[in-house]
Amino acid sequence: MANLTRRTVPAFNPLQVRPLHVMDALLRWEPFREADLGPPASAYAPAFDVKEIKDAYVIQADLPGVREGALDVTVTGTVVTVSGKREPALGGADERYFALERGYGSFSRTFTLPEGASVDDLSANLEQGVLTLHVPKRPEVQPRKITVKKDDRGNT
Repeated sequence: MANLTRRTVPAFNPLQVRPLHVMDALLRWEPFREADLGPPASAYAPAFDVKEIKDAYVIQADLPGVREGALDVTVTGTVVTVSGKREPALGGADERYFALERGYGSFSRTFTLPEGASVDDLSANLEQGVLTLHVPKRPEVQPRKITVKKDDRGNT
């Protein structure tokens, strides 16, 4: 039979409770700091997907409302940086908002690609609010099929 150790939970001892410490903790409690009120209006962090396919690496980002001119893709060595800005769509003085939950502002994400990536041939496409970066693999790192030949003696 296995060697099992029984652990017991110590009993509650009311003499160990310090009332002044409890009162201090209650007075310092800030309920709105712990509440999930959603992202602040100035925070904008688009979602990215990074995947590897047979002959390339593909990075996709959801960028609704980001104009092509407000988007910047830079490459340094094997590091790709995507940055941009989404402007708020605030109206005039005669409009009154009851909820303002969509994020806006500047963002920047950096990705380090593997050594086999051909960053010189990187292409970027922004279509219907989705940015797609296509980074092909160099031919020497792409998988290739090797055929096995049969020798004259009938062995493989």
